[in-house]
Amino acid sequence: MNWFTKTFSSTVGRKIVMSITGLFLCSFLVIHLLGNLQLFKDDGGEAFNLYSNFMAHNGIIRTMEWVLLAGFAFHIYDALVLTRRNQAARPVNYASNHPEQNSSWASRNMGLLGTVILVFLIIHLYNFLIPARFDGLEPVNINDVEYENLYAQVVYAFKQWWYVLIYVLGMIALAYHLIHGFQSAFQSLGLNHKKYMPFIQVFGVAFSIIVCLGFMAIPLYFFFFV
Repeated sequence: MNWFTKTFSSTVGRKIVMSITGLFLCSFLVIHLLGNLQLFKDDGGEAFNLYSNFMAHNGIIRTMEWVLLAGFAFHIYDALVLTRRNQAARPVNYASNHPEQNSSWASRNMGLLGTVILVFLIIHLYNFLIPARFDGLEPVNINDVEYENLYAQVVYAFKQWWYVLIYVLGMIALAYHLIHGFQSAFQSLGLNHKKYMPFIQVFGVAFSIIVCLGFMAIPLYFFFFV
């Protein structure tokens, strides 16, 4: 086993990988949200369909999708490995430890939150990515050019109460996951200086809430107002 493999297969190394991939996925969330805000334009979905067409046919974006998929895979795999190692290191839960006094609920339930997010992600991809990439969507004419009408798929999906509920619950889980994960990432990377950590913690909470509320507003808007 060479130095690189040994380092990044250790607990510390895996935490570093978790941190880097987690922060990378945070950047994706911002970009994804900014694109989805096109849905709020009162233009019958024209801006969103043009945006989704660009994302689907741009070579750089399609390449980044594979990078994003790798980021998710590494993040999930390392989370599973670290969870198993923590359980093996502490096989007995001591009732007298009172972990709630020393850690947040989110930090103690990152595995549960991650599972909820993964289930949501699978359902989300099934509803949007697979139809757009593989099944084909009904065409819509914009400026005498035909585009796939992903906007119509969004409207249909967000008129289903059960899917709106799943989406909202997924965003709540994501918010808690990010609140702990954001500051934990900086600590794992050694950027936990007492001078800067309070700002990182506040920024992490604000980032987590704002981003997740932004995503959550989309299905609620379509369900109640469109």
